[in-house]
Amino acid sequence: MSIKVYGDLTSGNCYKVKLLLLQLGCEHEWVQLSALEGETRSADFLARNPNGKIPLLELGRGQYLSESNAILHYLAEGSPFLPVDRYERSQVLQWLFFEQYSHEPYIAVARYIIRFLGRPEHYKQALQEKMAPGYAALGVMEQHLEHHSFLVTGHYTIADIGLFAYTHVAHEGGFDLDPYPAVRAWIERVGNQPGYVSMDDALQQDTSNKPPEPAA
Repeated sequence: MSIKVYGDLTSGNCYKVKLLLLQLGCEHEWVQLSALEGETRSADFLARNPNGKIPLLELGRGQYLSESNAILHYLAEGSPFLPVDRYERSQVLQWLFFEQYSHEPYIAVARYIIRFLGRPEHYKQALQEKMAPGYAALGVMEQHLEHHSFLVTGHYTIADIGLFAYTHVAHEGGFDLDPYPAVRAWIERVGNQPGYVSMDDALQQDTSNKPPEPAA
């Protein structure tokens, strides 16, 4: 199967897909796009994903799959990253839903305001409103990880990949992880997994693997 992914490796939602692909040892083509520069709103891209968002998985045969955690679930099928047991599998989904509804809207958006928008004054209130629910999400994770090495089954799954993506860069959104020792220890465990590549290294590798631009 030919796999192509459209995404931006400065985005946690895209990085999580890249990390899983690398840890699966899955050959793929990565097409770096920037939503900030409007590249996901082109007619060509919208023909692939009318929602105009990344990441987007292209499988060939005219098949496309969007939404980062749906992509994780698809790619992890049949691998150790997705449990076979019905209850454990549902626990993975539970954490992935938590990530998208209780975690990402606060931690990722705060990071976007600070890192990519430069913390403009007119976003001050919006940024402040992200803090309490973002810390609440970190608190939920801390409480769970005080008694578990990983989020589900005692070993590394796509639940960990999904939540790691924005948690390990939460400081870029103004969140202090010092009061969360279990979360910090978990971040270190994820970073020690076979095939792990950091967000910065993944971006650097992708950039270095691109063919040179044609001469003008």
